[in-house]
Amino acid sequence: METKRKMKLGTSDKVILGSGYTLLGLFVLAILIPLVYVVVASFMDPNVLNNQGISFHIKDWTLDAYHRVLENDMIWRGFGNSFFYSIVFTIISVFITLLAAYPMSKKELVGRNFFNTIFLITMFFGGGLIPTFILVNQLHLVNTIWAILLPGAFNVWNMILARTYYQSTPKELREASAIDGANEIQHFFKVLLPVCKPIIAVLALWSFVGMWNSYFDAMIYLNDADLQPLQLVLRSILVQNTPQPGMIADIQSTAEMAKVAELLKYATIVVSSLPLLLMYPFFQKYFDKGIMIGSVKG
Repeated sequence: METKRKMKLGTSDKVILGSGYTLLGLFVLAILIPLVYVVVASFMDPNVLNNQGISFHIKDWTLDAYHRVLENDMIWRGFGNSFFYSIVFTIISVFITLLAAYPMSKKELVGRNFFNTIFLITMFFGGGLIPTFILVNQLHLVNTIWAILLPGAFNVWNMILARTYYQSTPKELREASAIDGANEIQHFFKVLLPVCKPIIAVLALWSFVGMWNSYFDAMIYLNDADLQPLQLVLRSILVQNTPQPGMIADIQSTAEMAKVAELLKYATIVVSSLPLLLMYPFFQKYFDKGIMIGSVKG
């Protein structure tokens, strides 16, 4: 019976490993400490938070901030708009990206290098805000949902990832589908896409998160408050320090209003982050596989 021998590490290896673990530990702490602070602060009584700081005693906690946030109509309207924009944008963006990446993965495509060059140029150079706004305005998209969904739907980096993933799939799949009489469209939808779930999940996750966290386009193109996503509501609370009407209307003292407004910041951060925190675990296995397979071939 063979005995397993443990690998002996030299002094330099131990130093490198120790340094790596230390840096990773500091990196994790840099993420966890602010996260724990925001979550705990969102539950705390504003007087205790301002006078004593963070406290882990349940008696110092309150749900008043969450009651005020969740009872506000603008928060719920922003939530609904953000979910709508994120889901529809994800569908449009992933579909366009997958369609564009398929011909770019074909080495026999005439003009492939030319189109790849054009795509790469757009990654480094853009028209700028003013020309883009003029174009969107001339297309009559300003103050419509399409101003949020269409301009950024195609991402060149995502297309490159999908193209690389296509190139990593066995060529025998296309040969087999061709023998069965399938054309390119049939092969793409019936054969290729079912085996590309990892990269589709990665692109969907990135598109959803990117749109969920986006606020600048909505700030530029949307004037109607009913169309604004959650991020603009949060911006008014976090950056401009102006909570929505009704959140602190029942408080008379200016000092108390300032304390509650500060507490509402933490509650809105937690509420807006929950969908992403709940979504990541379900996409984790696809995320790892999609990233690794899509990065080993060029």
